[in-house]
Amino acid sequence: MTRGQVYQRLELAWWRQLGLTLAPLLLACVFFTVSEPGILALLLFIAGVGSLLISFKLYGAYKRALDLTRAALDTSDEPAAWLRLAAVRRTAFLAASLPAWFAAVGVLFSLHAVPVVLLALASLGLLLLYRIPPLVPVPPVA
Repeated sequence: MTRGQVYQRLELAWWRQLGLTLAPLLLACVFFTVSEPGILALLLFIAGVGSLLISFKLYGAYKRALDLTRAALDTSDEPAAWLRLAAVRRTAFLAASLPAWFAAVGVLFSLHAVPVVLLALASLGLLLLYRIPPLVPVPPVA
């Protein structure tokens, strides 16, 4: 598989994850009406904000995998590095999706629109961090 094909598959995986992240929230907003919010809606919002902390550790692992992939370009280790990057990124995608998924559950318990939008934007922002940048091989150290 060429590097361009790998980029294309990773880009497609990002768009697929974006759909999987926001689809439950959109469906919940379309099919459920908001009534008087209870304490559970507030707890779900707090849990959604707290789930942002999970992404910090996973983002560090993603950046390390990205650096290892960059260093492995044009070597025999490149296919393994791409596979490792994809695996780390899949795990990070799940953590990045948590705020939107908490918002979707919060809609079922009458969470207001502003917290729902904030959690959805938080997930979107986290997912944007996991887009694959153009990788340039690291020059050898003399």
